Amino acid sequence: MQPQPQTLYDLAPALELMALGLAIAGLPLAWVWRKNRGRTPAARLQALAVLTLFLTFDLVLFGAFTRLTDSGLGCPDWPGCYGSASPVGARAEIAVAQAAMPTGPVTHGKAWVEMIHRYLASGVGVLIIALTLLAWRERARLRAAGAERQAALNPWCPTATLVWVCLQGAFGALTVTMKLFPAIVTLHLLGGVVLLALLCAQAQRMTQIVRDQPPEPLPARLRTALLVAMALVVLQVLLGGWVSTNYAVLACASFPQCQGSWWPDMAFAEGFTLWRPLGLRADGGHISFAALTAIHYAHRLVAYVVLAVLGLLAWALLRTGHLRAQARWLAALALAQLVTGLSNVVLGWPLAAAVLHTGGAAALVVVLTWALAASRPQAAFSTRAAEAAASSAQRVSA
Repeated sequence: MQPQPQTLYDLAPALELMALGLAIAGLPLAWVWRKNRGRTPAARLQALAVLTLFLTFDLVLFGAFTRLTDSGLGCPDWPGCYGSASPVGARAEIAVAQAAMPTGPVTHGKAWVEMIHRYLASGVGVLIIALTLLAWRERARLRAAGAERQAALNPWCPTATLVWVCLQGAFGALTVTMKLFPAIVTLHLLGGVVLLALLCAQAQRMTQIVRDQPPEPLPARLRTALLVAMALVVLQVLLGGWVSTNYAVLACASFPQCQGSWWPDMAFAEGFTLWRPLGLRADGGHISFAALTAIHYAHRLVAYVVLAVLGLLAWALLRTGHLRAQARWLAALALAQLVTGLSNVVLGWPLAAAVLHTGGAAALVVVLTWALAASRPQAAFSTRAAEAAASSAQRVSA
């Protein structure tokens, strides 16, 4: 018996999934309010922002697990599973698909992995909605009270985060309906990393407000180095996503050489043709091994540059005494990325190392965002301080 074709978009279970998202988000919301009873609304908002960042990081890790276990098509429609809110309601359809292809994309286990990922994403979405609403509410309360801190609390940051998570959900749907199209899957990964950066910036800003802690003035060269490092890490995330989504990790199974050569046979133009189906060229033919090698080796070459920049940046920050906590995290994460990246190559892409490698890349983006949000260019900081001092002097003389 062959499985019946499935409608790609079936909104019948949407309300049930929304209810599940509300229930999942209710637990962390209740925990934050219970843990922070008696604190100011801004402090509760800060705690919720930090917790949402942590849970979103977990979601990115589980998304990597979903992709690396080939569970991305465990339910071939969206947002439910064969028109049901869970694999339980779709067990008959899944059984038929699994019987036709026992090691195929649709199995009971893969369906559960895929749907748990969607449940967690729904919960995170609800938390971001709550952050947005509460930020606007707190801004209105501060304005009504005439508080000076109202200007510091910018609700447009959580609003932008909410818009972004909606776009991320749309790319999640396209990941399924376009059958793991490499460009879409890579953009979905990038979207998750950008979401982490937005939440980190928001959490850091709220922490500064609650603690009345101004950003640390940073020399221009270090600030520039942070921005360069962020750009390189984002580029490397894109290249790593392209390696993973094209299953090019094992194109080079040795290190430091690849296929016994420092410059193996590679087809960069074919490998980096972006708009094409999984495993195929744009003309419909199968992608060559030389193209997969080019994809892998490009990621490896940029990794050398990224590791060097991160190492130098961490050393410079520690030497000058700036952002010491972030510097230590950068050094540790760079080392972890080297270890997990080598493990993927020489150990044949073990699942744990692959998930941790994705998590390490996401963590680097979070730490770099943390460093940028916790600092300001020294010149700009000094100018504002001088203006404030001049204004104070004028008031005194008056």
